[in-house]
Amino acid sequence: MQLGMRRPMMVAGAAAILLLAGGCTRIRAHQGFISDALIVDSVLPGIDNKASVEGALGRPTFTSQFGPERWYYVSRNTRSLAFGSPRPTDQLIVTVQFDGAGNVATVQRNASLDQVANLSPNGDKTHTLGRKRSLLDEIFGNIGTVGAAGTGAPGGPGPNGG
Repeated sequence: MQLGMRRPMMVAGAAAILLLAGGCTRIRAHQGFISDALIVDSVLPGIDNKASVEGALGRPTFTSQFGPERWYYVSRNTRSLAFGSPRPTDQLIVTVQFDGAGNVATVQRNASLDQVANLSPNGDKTHTLGRKRSLLDEIFGNIGTVGAAGTGAPGGPGPNGG
């Protein structure tokens, strides 16, 4: 091959390699509560109450619905390749439990990935109760019901009909 023919092919090859390598970007993200060990350690059982915990840690990620009142602060770091599903690299859950008077009873920290659940939807359909309607049923199912008696349409009972 001549040098004049090789150069455009080399440039095209280099451009293709750069384009493909650009898609292999690693994405790191943080979700939830931004934890600071010093501030979390400052929340003490028997001393703090709901107002002081909210002042120090902020509003909780979520709260308990049943049983003793607990506030949960969840912090998670994830990593993924471009266009890939994010995978958790580390997670911290701070659980603050309150007594009946609203004072802090316990503070627990869990820094393991044991409680990370992998939810996998079953296909791309949502199963519901009731009858199954086809596309034609959806399109033509309302014919005859629009403007029916009792809906206030002209000719029926209502302000204009009657």
